[in-house]
Amino acid sequence: MNTASQYIRTAPRRKVLAQGLRDGIPIGLGYFAVSFSLGIAARNAGLTAWQGFLTSLLINASAGEYVGFTIISLGGTYLEMAIMTFIANARYLLMSCALSQKFHPGTKLIHRLAVGYYVTDELFGIAIARDGFLDPYYSYGAILVASPAWALGTMFGVIMGNMLPLRVVSALSVALYGMFIAIIIPPSRKNRVVAAFVLISFVCSFGVKFLPFLASLSGGTVTILLTVVISTAAALLFPVKTGGNESAKEDESHDA
Repeated sequence: MNTASQYIRTAPRRKVLAQGLRDGIPIGLGYFAVSFSLGIAARNAGLTAWQGFLTSLLINASAGEYVGFTIISLGGTYLEMAIMTFIANARYLLMSCALSQKFHPGTKLIHRLAVGYYVTDELFGIAIARDGFLDPYYSYGAILVASPAWALGTMFGVIMGNMLPLRVVSALSVALYGMFIAIIIPPSRKNRVVAAFVLISFVCSFGVKFLPFLASLSGGTVTILLTVVISTAAALLFPVKTGGNESAKEDESHDA
């Protein structure tokens, strides 16, 4: 078996990068459409097209950006913006922790930080669904498509979003749900346990709206709670069995 450093050096980076670019195209198209409405919020907050573009390029978080633009429009303080943005984006901490377990032990810290910085719901979904160790260059490929598309969509939303009818802008957001469906259907078809817990998550996400305490929490906080509870239950009831042979196979497949 090769060492960790040999693994990093011999990995087929160009091929993996191309796979990421391919899988990032539908995400980028969806982001471009969805971020139009974000651009409208940026314009209403007084931001220019360039400012909206740069904000989306550096932040990569729809909920966090909406919160930030809302606080700007209301004349809030930097502290309020920092706290609210942290709450809205706290779920990405869980996603980053999950992705950290997908990396080969020899993956450099700079790659871990770069992938973690660009974690979004959809990019996390395609990365966590890959078999074996996660090559950071796969995420880089998807990011190269998705991140600029998100920023460009915001920019065009600032420029011409208010020219479009409200129904058209709302219809563009449907693309986001299509991306989620495309991410969860393949693993659900392969594994009945995954399918069952996906269904459970849907039911719970709908049901919390009718519970007095949970209904008052933000969407990001509810997502974190449900993720922790459901994933913990799945891990305890249906643990994934791993062994030395499987790890060896994964190393061999990446060294090929």
